[in-house]
Amino acid sequence: MKPDIKDREYMYRLIIGQLFYDGHQQIAVNLANTLGCSAPPPPPSDKLFRLVTIAKQFVEDPDYKAEENTMPMQFETSSAGLDLQYDADVAATSPEPSQYETIYLTVHKAPCRAAAFNSDGSLIATGSADCSIKIMDVERILAREKEHREMNENGPDAHHPVIRTLYDHVDVRRDFGRFSDKILDFQDVNTVIFHPRDAILISGSNDKTVKLFDFSKTAVKRAMKTLSEVYPVRALSCHPGGEFLLVATDHPTVRLYNIETAQAYASANPDDQHRESVTDVHYSENARLYVTASKDGDVKVWDGVSSRCVETFKRAHDGSSICSAKFTKNGKYILTSGMDSIVKLWELSTNRCLIVYTGAGATGAQDYPTSASFNQNEDFVLFPDEKSGSMCSWEARNADRKRLLALGHTSACRTFVHSPSMPAFMTGSDDHRARFWYRKPTTNDN
Repeated sequence: MKPDIKDREYMYRLIIGQLFYDGHQQIAVNLANTLGCSAPPPPPSDKLFRLVTIAKQFVEDPDYKAEENTMPMQFETSSAGLDLQYDADVAATSPEPSQYETIYLTVHKAPCRAAAFNSDGSLIATGSADCSIKIMDVERILAREKEHREMNENGPDAHHPVIRTLYDHVDVRRDFGRFSDKILDFQDVNTVIFHPRDAILISGSNDKTVKLFDFSKTAVKRAMKTLSEVYPVRALSCHPGGEFLLVATDHPTVRLYNIETAQAYASANPDDQHRESVTDVHYSENARLYVTASKDGDVKVWDGVSSRCVETFKRAHDGSSICSAKFTKNGKYILTSGMDSIVKLWELSTNRCLIVYTGAGATGAQDYPTSASFNQNEDFVLFPDEKSGSMCSWEARNADRKRLLALGHTSACRTFVHSPSMPAFMTGSDDHRARFWYRKPTTNDN
């Protein structure tokens, strides 16, 4: 291809990317089809506008020197990740999620409803409707795979992946019949997270409590601290510094707890709050902001210091209940999923949806909330499709849909979390099983 033809194709891709970025999706698609641009289409990008701005300054003032960042973002960022402002055309370097395999599974006595990795991906926890919580060592899981051991947890093993099993979410009822006795009613563990700095696991349950477990002590199975709520707990997010905890319940108001004192705080402005119960909450990595999702269909962004709402994406999924909302690593974008089986990427600086990831839910509307997530370096977006029992994935930058991965569960996948450090994720299902998925290294890997 001649240099001028290649340059023109690059220019056209910049134009199409700018049109996508500015919200003119249909015009961008029509232009791409007319020009016959190679698939996939360019991702949304503000690069053309920034180049024009620099060129305009240079024409008007030949002595002008462009600064490193001519378009500062409205929100400060902390670490590298998906950045459509600078790396929109970067090719994915991580393996496609359809290449993952199940290398380990653990079984609960009831549906598995929660899962979480710790900050460096070395530990994984699962929570179940049987009120139990399991903590597993990822290195031991990988070691078992290298030794070609069975993927289940049966049989003696000095290096068993499950290093802790915790119990404390249990409600005691009393039967006042003729033969009065106590009945133990096990409550669903809906959410689990690791403390970012200490060996503490935090869980939330239908029993309306938040439990903090010190898992550094081998013999301890009960919580060292309990925070009592009025409604079932749905989601938790810990401040990166470890001092504060956000708690979302079946109520429109999110509470901020001081973990040391158990003192609770909430925004004093009623207009800040959601209109229905909150389904998810998540701190940005620099803790300057946090985001909440709700059954009212709105996504709200909050100031991490004052706990005041600073932005609301109304009817983010056309009125459908929001299942999850997560910041990217650099804090520039928010990834949301809804009960409409659609995943969206929102840009904070412009307060609008940039990319829509579609194709999940084609075989029927989902019945249960499901979270969307990035892989470890934010090359791909992953979302479990409830009806097909498969993992859907897309390239994060251009929404190009990849091959499906059959998850192997016999019931709906109710929880999913990707490792922050490696090509691995955990799924939990109503079939009582939690599956650890991993992309094994191959000889073709660099």
